[in-house]
Amino acid sequence: MIIQHRLRGFQTLLYKELLRFYKVLLQTVIAPMVTTLLYLMVFSQALASHALVYGRVDYTTFLAPGLIMMSLIQNAFANSSSSLIQSKVTGNIVFVLLAPLSYLEFYAAFILAALIRGMLVGSGVLLVALFFCDLGLYSLPAVLLFALLGGAIMATLGIIAGIWAEKFDQLAGFQNFVVMPLTFLSGVFYSIHSLPPFWQALSHLNPLFYMVDGFRYGFFGVSDISPLTSLLVVSLFFIALLGLTLYLLKRGYRLRH
Repeated sequence: MIIQHRLRGFQTLLYKELLRFYKVLLQTVIAPMVTTLLYLMVFSQALASHALVYGRVDYTTFLAPGLIMMSLIQNAFANSSSSLIQSKVTGNIVFVLLAPLSYLEFYAAFILAALIRGMLVGSGVLLVALFFCDLGLYSLPAVLLFALLGGAIMATLGIIAGIWAEKFDQLAGFQNFVVMPLTFLSGVFYSIHSLPPFWQALSHLNPLFYMVDGFRYGFFGVSDISPLTSLLVVSLFFIALLGLTLYLLKRGYRLRH
């Protein structure tokens, strides 16, 4: 009976988080898809006939997986971070904290909702991208694994940002000065082998690069670095963020005043 009640609390919070973005589907799912597809249209028209990547992949086909991953991780981050900061600013976070929920259930509900939104947007971009390029599939497990890990990492980072921020402009600053630069410098629009040695080395310090590169490997079977290395780095980064997030939630840092 106790387990049943605890599950009901988790299910209720998850339902609330899903309902939150479902009610404004045009803004939370459709708009990001359109924005990402505009990137694909513009860059593919400008560079498709001028570049081959890995010696055999045309630029539009190369670009598509990067844009899919970018849309997925950005929306996973946006969902968890905006939900937390909105609840803190409006004061209704107290109703979630007073509920008989453990910090693990709190974390799981936010992460699952963010993953679902990210996967919806990413899947939508993938389906439409198929009309622009012949996107093959080399390894479905690699595609799914990196998509889930990438979404979980950014959703977790969104929780950290939502916990840290006290105002909407602080969250916007985190997104503009941390998330966006890491995303755009992760190899979404280029192979790092096209960069000078200094910038190649710098790219290896960006954990988002490993998400994008591993995800792209699942489509082409080739990548800038070993997919096993990417998987190791992404997994370790997720574990580190997970540990930090659970610690902050357990303490109630900036949530329980």
